[in-house]
Amino acid sequence: MDLRRLPPELHERARAVASGGVEVAEPRHAATVVLLRDGDAGVEAYLLRRLGSMAFAGGMYVFPGGSVDPRDGDADIAWEGPPASEWTGALSADERLARALVAAAVRETFEESGVLLASPIEGGAEHWKAEQAALLDRSASMAEVLARNGLRLRADLLRPWAHWVTPEIEPKRFDTRFFVAALPEGQEPVHYRGESDHSEWTTPQRAVERHAKGEIAMLPPTVFTLAEVGAYDTVADVMAAGAARDVKRVLPKIVVDGDDVLLLLPGDPGYPE
Repeated sequence: MDLRRLPPELHERARAVASGGVEVAEPRHAATVVLLRDGDAGVEAYLLRRLGSMAFAGGMYVFPGGSVDPRDGDADIAWEGPPASEWTGALSADERLARALVAAAVRETFEESGVLLASPIEGGAEHWKAEQAALLDRSASMAEVLARNGLRLRADLLRPWAHWVTPEIEPKRFDTRFFVAALPEGQEPVHYRGESDHSEWTTPQRAVERHAKGEIAMLPPTVFTLAEVGAYDTVADVMAAGAARDVKRVLPKIVVDGDDVLLLLPGDPGYPE
């Protein structure tokens, strides 16, 4: 059986969770965005490497993303594209949470890459750096940044892609919706050295190969998503697939089997479909 063995440092906690000896953490809602562009070798994705000192996914290569802020669900967010009511099914959320998840996806992408999925974009780099800082230190909400710049959040630039929940053995857990988005014309990512120390554009195939060789570390949802996105020839193809995608909630299953602690993922024998 193609089962994934967890590192020894997680065995004790996995056994404690399995026996009911520790309380399982409630996952926090989060959003992450696979920012895409068409490159010479095909579709490219934007990846960040989290600082090794981070409590969650330290040293891992990830997409821009993070937890939902309570203000992300504000009804006064200027909005363009499919309304929140049309996102509820794909995101398995009520209307307020759906609005918050889409807004969090836009906000986190801007905070971590400087790319703003909104329009119309005007002003120089220093202006947007200041607005990015205001979101990062929470002195302004997404609604306030949009309003004072006369912008509208562009929900039409996003497509739902996946829904992953952190395994129950992790002390810090997230209920994360994955989106795909095409890099808007005229914008380029600018690396913010807050929670990450490196960023790059790479083809999904190359990232997955490097992970398989042990050259870079990624969590299973990142690897799965890159493998799926890498099956398409162009960003337009990915976006079209996202529009038609049936998003299913995925919770990796932990199995204690004698001396081994194993991780079951979609496609593994024994994973509950």
